Amino acid sequence: MTDLIEHGQLYIGGRMTDPAGTDTIEVVSPHSEQVIGRVPHASREDVDRAVAAARESFDSGVWADRPLAERIEVVTRIKDAIAVRSDEIARIISSENGTPYTSGVMVQSLAAMMVWDSALTVARDFPYEERRAGVLGPLLVRREPVGVVAAVVPWNVPQFTAAAKLAPALLAGCSAVLKVSPETPLDAYVLAEIATEAGLPEGVLSILPADREVSEYLVGHPGVDKVSFTGSVAAGKRVMEVAARNLTRVTLELGGKSAAVILPDADLDAAVAGIVPFAWMINGQACVAQTRILAPRSHYAEIADRFAAAASALVVGDPMDPATEVGPLVAERQRQRSLDYIALGQEEGAKVLTGGGRPAAQSTGWYVEPTLFGEVGNGMRIAREEIFGPVICLIPYEDEAEAVRIANDSDYGLSGSVWTADVAHGTDIARRVRTGTYSVNTFSLDMLGPFGGYKNSGLGREFGPEGFGEYLEHKMIHLPADGGGAGAGAGAADGAEG
Repeated sequence: MTDLIEHGQLYIGGRMTDPAGTDTIEVVSPHSEQVIGRVPHASREDVDRAVAAARESFDSGVWADRPLAERIEVVTRIKDAIAVRSDEIARIISSENGTPYTSGVMVQSLAAMMVWDSALTVARDFPYEERRAGVLGPLLVRREPVGVVAAVVPWNVPQFTAAAKLAPALLAGCSAVLKVSPETPLDAYVLAEIATEAGLPEGVLSILPADREVSEYLVGHPGVDKVSFTGSVAAGKRVMEVAARNLTRVTLELGGKSAAVILPDADLDAAVAGIVPFAWMINGQACVAQTRILAPRSHYAEIADRFAAAASALVVGDPMDPATEVGPLVAERQRQRSLDYIALGQEEGAKVLTGGGRPAAQSTGWYVEPTLFGEVGNGMRIAREEIFGPVICLIPYEDEAEAVRIANDSDYGLSGSVWTADVAHGTDIARRVRTGTYSVNTFSLDMLGPFGGYKNSGLGREFGPEGFGEYLEHKMIHLPADGGGAGAGAGAADGAEG
């Protein structure tokens, strides 16, 4: 994208509104290093206005009290509009964060549409009320919207993570304030247009581009009932600390250092083809990336050669070029972080099998070559810390027990995979690895199942009924022994509840 995209207003309470301050955010292309966009930088005063609008809309019931069927209609229009504008959304995000456009259409826009669609599927059949036989008599258990949601999303998959929070929140009847990253605010304006055109009532949604200071103010705002955050472990701990002052409910989707375990009987052609795209996905900037590849010592040399060849064959270049498979990192600081870890890995004794520096063909842009380290020990920092760049570790193991031990020997537990000729055996390995999402002979993230992490990878879940339930409170109503005519599904049956 070459044209400068400028927005002079903020989306507060469902309306484009002049910002309270004069600070702006300049969006810089990670490929050209040129300014490609400019938007207002939301201030604390803007946060106050957004939370007040969300609070009033929720307390008045303008959205929460609508029949579920009507909320589904509005959200369906949002989902459909994202599908229609998927190419536009993908191009904007590629220009903001460097995701190759060819993969970005799926990863950045159609995947977001799938999140909205999956939430709709869950919402239609969710048990908003149920009868139980209590110890002291019959009970009616209700699930009601939690209230005002602060959704804080990162720059690597901005629409996908926004959908993961907004879709269940809105369908549950909540109002929301979406805080987007200063690196990727431009695509959020497309979402604002879509929400308005879909008929979302005023006050229900605000979208604020801002830095960490304003994010912290939003997270600690007394008008917020729940925070849903995606980002780094350090930031997640800070979110939890700030939210705790108000006992605000928190969902955290944080980092990962996921292990792809290749068993001795695996089809190596399939393993390489299946792992490589998800090791270097989004230029290595994905929390679920398979960044530790565990190879049996008996096959280590062959596996190292295969992965080094595959990594060196990845096409690096302009994210808008259809041939590009790996683009630039989102910012200069991210490039330097990756280069620093590459130097550290060499100091630790790991061997660079391919890559290891800046591509010679790229005179501008925040590029780092797809890099594969061999002979990595799991105690090395490059194997333990989330680099969030195109740097992958190939770790040898002696036997299966050691492979499982290495996979589990991590502060993280977000994703992972196993590659084997025996699917039943691979499933047994999956049961033994302490991580929130696991795949056998593939890599997948299904939006109808729970997604989240063990250990430092987070708290709570997104997607599926489990993720939908994160936006609901539970209420227990005691009923007289004769039932008193109260029906468990009276409201749910006509779509009024939820």
